Amino acid sequence: MTIDPQPVRDYLLDLQSRICTALAAEDGGGEFNRDEWIRPEGGGGISRIMTEGTVFEKAGIAFSHVKGTKLPPSATAHRPNLAGKPWEAMGVSLVIHPRNPHVPTSHANVRCFIADPTGENPIWWFGGGFDLTPYYGYPEDCVHWHRTAHDAVAPFGQDLYPRLKQWCDDYFFLKHRNEPRGIGGLFFDDFNELGFEQSFALMRSVGDAYIPAYRPIVARRKATPFTERERQFQLYRRGRYVEFNLVWDRGTLFGLQSGGRTESILMSLPPLVRWDYGWTPEPGSREAELYDVFLKPRDWLNS
Repeated sequence: MTIDPQPVRDYLLDLQSRICTALAAEDGGGEFNRDEWIRPEGGGGISRIMTEGTVFEKAGIAFSHVKGTKLPPSATAHRPNLAGKPWEAMGVSLVIHPRNPHVPTSHANVRCFIADPTGENPIWWFGGGFDLTPYYGYPEDCVHWHRTAHDAVAPFGQDLYPRLKQWCDDYFFLKHRNEPRGIGGLFFDDFNELGFEQSFALMRSVGDAYIPAYRPIVARRKATPFTERERQFQLYRRGRYVEFNLVWDRGTLFGLQSGGRTESILMSLPPLVRWDYGWTPEPGSREAELYDVFLKPRDWLNS
């Protein structure tokens, strides 16, 4: 069995383009700049970045397709059989940081890894998902997000949504803070249980569901008036996002250890952020509501 990575690459490039088009239309003023790069060890990518848009303070949608023969420790720690094999990894990863604190930050990625693609027994898997990080919670937004996530994976098995939701809740958890990053969504990795074609179809369905999940929320909240207090809380909570990406995120670690392009790997970081020592929200405030109601494990489909 050999695996042709070209259809996966074609899909990912098209997905990047479609997401940029949709978000630029929703922003109404900003544009995505294109930055193409080459990795000396093999492969490269295209980073597309919007800064200081009307709605999105920073939005990054990155495509990468990197190749090599020596995998980083983050990839071989649990799979020593991969050592020394030719490999390639490709994916689209995005993080959207809105200006208005009532519009949540969102993250999505879909990816494919293949080792020894022309060998007798190639090793491959897919991964991906999307998750939502609100600053001021709205139950209807959370329900919509999770309903779209459910519908994206339901055709592949009724057990998938609860599994991938729990996986997301467990993964996007800041252990050093003992709190989740947001309200979750979907997450899967090292996924090959449906066979190559159906696993690829699952990845496509998740990738295609991101804009229907996120854009209606942006449209509902982007004109909401906000105060300086709310803006400062948004910047404070963005600090949690930075902490997760730099301390716990496997994709960040893989990219840095594999000699990836640092500028593109760290494009997920917000343009402005703050840390306040020992800060706690005022009881009964909307800031406290985020912690007490929204940053709790919850079945949003039946809430």
